Amino acid sequence: MPFNLKIPGLLCCLGLAISVAHAEDNTLKVCAAEDEMPYSNRKGEGFENKLAQWLGSELHKKVTFVYWTDPRYYLRDTLDKGLCDVVIGVDTDDPRVATTAAYYRSGYVFIARQSDQLDLSNWHSEALTKAQRIAFVPGSPAETMLRAIGRYNDLFNYSQELVGFRSKRNQYIKYEAEKLVDEVSSGHAELAVLWGPSAGRYVKASVTPLTMTVIPDNNTRADGAKVPHHYSTSMAVRKGDTALLAQLDGLIKTHPQDIKQLLMAEGIPLLTEQGFAVVP
Repeated sequence: MPFNLKIPGLLCCLGLAISVAHAEDNTLKVCAAEDEMPYSNRKGEGFENKLAQWLGSELHKKVTFVYWTDPRYYLRDTLDKGLCDVVIGVDTDDPRVATTAAYYRSGYVFIARQSDQLDLSNWHSEALTKAQRIAFVPGSPAETMLRAIGRYNDLFNYSQELVGFRSKRNQYIKYEAEKLVDEVSSGHAELAVLWGPSAGRYVKASVTPLTMTVIPDNNTRADGAKVPHHYSTSMAVRKGDTALLAQLDGLIKTHPQDIKQLLMAEGIPLLTEQGFAVVP
């Protein structure tokens, strides 16, 4: 008799567990930055927010975002802990995760005012030797190449002005892409060197007409080591989550035009594996 008395409770618990599992199966939990535009924010305004919503629509799942604040630890603190299931943008073949096929490839760009008609075909362009202010993100390939052509020290104080001379110790210092593009459009800087996907939205929206030139991927440091400027981007899941990985790969392979359309509407310069521009 005691055993029989426990059966209704057991069935209730089993039913609840099945219900919860079913609900989770219909939810796509996406790791996203709470304030890293143009990628994502809590308002859902970034292009990775839009890509996540598109994924949810195609997979017939409700999208919920799990937000992070510091990019240095976001995989450890979200995806690795099982708080979310997919990251929309990581370098293809990132060893920390399982990555999909690349869904876009882009590169670093030179940004200048159209009216200045600067010849900015590569890092040896004369305009780079004459510019008084060049906006760039420290730690990026732009810094490496500015050092290689002997311009980094000339620009050090200006680059620090862009974040107000804040200490970098034990904190994440963010250089806003919108601000760096505005430095050029306002005339405060002659040019900027930025990652194309970060800059595209703001170049497109600028009241001052700007040019955005993809930098060739044949750059080397003074010691001859290659400095990559073109990168492929994938989506990522936890290692071992083969089912979700296969679903994402399937969508990337069967809906390339949908993804391309969303990215090009954002103003992102897209490249082929050979480095050629992807045209609409």
